[in-house]
Amino acid sequence: MTRVLVFSTLYPNAAQPNHGVFVENRLRATIARGGIEVTVIAPAPYFPLSHEVFGRYSTFARVPRHEVRHGVEVWHPRYLVIPKVGSGYAPEALFRRGLALARQLQAAGQQFDVIDAHYFYPDGVAAARLGQALRLPVIITGRGTDLTLIPDETGARRRILWAAHQASAMVTVCGDLKRRLIALGAPEDRTLVLRNGVDLRLFRPQDRAAARAALGLDGFTLLCVGGLIPRKGVDLVLEALAKRPDCNLLIAGGGPLRATLEALARRLGVAGRVRFLGEVAHADLPSVYAAADVLVLASSREGWANVLLEAMACGTPVVATNVNGAEEVIRSGAAGVLMNRRTPEGLVEALDLLRRNMPSRTETRRYAEAFSWTRIGEANKALLDGAAAAGFEGRHAPGVLDLARRLLGEPETGVCDPAAP
Repeated sequence: MTRVLVFSTLYPNAAQPNHGVFVENRLRATIARGGIEVTVIAPAPYFPLSHEVFGRYSTFARVPRHEVRHGVEVWHPRYLVIPKVGSGYAPEALFRRGLALARQLQAAGQQFDVIDAHYFYPDGVAAARLGQALRLPVIITGRGTDLTLIPDETGARRRILWAAHQASAMVTVCGDLKRRLIALGAPEDRTLVLRNGVDLRLFRPQDRAAARAALGLDGFTLLCVGGLIPRKGVDLVLEALAKRPDCNLLIAGGGPLRATLEALARRLGVAGRVRFLGEVAHADLPSVYAAADVLVLASSREGWANVLLEAMACGTPVVATNVNGAEEVIRSGAAGVLMNRRTPEGLVEALDLLRRNMPSRTETRRYAEAFSWTRIGEANKALLDGAAAAGFEGRHAPGVLDLARRLLGEPETGVCDPAAP
């Protein structure tokens, strides 16, 4: 039995059920393989007031200190966050809170063999320090901005590289992020790609007519799913919509740009063809995907965009910007089309191309079925078992990643082929 301590601020909780759900999904797929025992420490920022007038900060106050999710014990200790100036202190704050709780759990009789950390900065840096303090091997997964944007800051880059050299293994969710991590100076022989999968039971074809009727849809419908923040590019989608008057748009997600985007829709004269759905629970997304004709993702950067596979699993093809892991997801006309240019015109070109060659929803679903979580869970368990068996002193020993690599069929390029056996 391998006893795993998962450490990350990216983990769902009762107040934020969609937050970091991809971390939980990979963990659940790993647990399903058997022979693993898991405890999660998912620190939450400290905020004293839970009234909704304080916006997203009040959500932090509503996060429970302890909960059980899908049979897994999850702890949410509080750590201090100083907005805009506190990123340099965050690894220290996370380390101190994580260490105090881990030692409390050990004193109560729990034991751990390996730390499974997610998001390189600040979480992975704090986890590497935890590994040193507790004498445990650490695996760190990089997921996107932690390897595409945060390393631009010199101090963060230096600490990310230090954590990489401490880790038994490093995981990235796409080949592009692996190449970026190695370019920073991380050891290539301890780095592999372990992409996100998709829950094919939750995300599956629905009664499309019923889904469209429930939303009152009529006509060709585009869909955006995600936070309303600048990098998601919803403004570009609205500008493209103005060029295609036969299309409507659903926007599922909340965030600070909602009012700005609503004003832009009015200014462009498309407000009557746009509907803001607000936050949609993860379990309710399949019917929204099913109702749409195309999912559009116009992000400036993404590690591995889970919404792409979720839409495909429901039979809905996608149009997406060609950034980071997108080309590793969209590798067939059955999946959709990549934009050549991240502009309203580039989006319109890609959308028109897809509409001229629309795959059947059955073809798109069949494509998504190659991205099951099953093999990912098997490989992740092999990785955790290998690191635990090597222990802290042997954390850099050759062979820790060997079984995981064989299960993944990962080629030398670092791009995991979902169709590999």
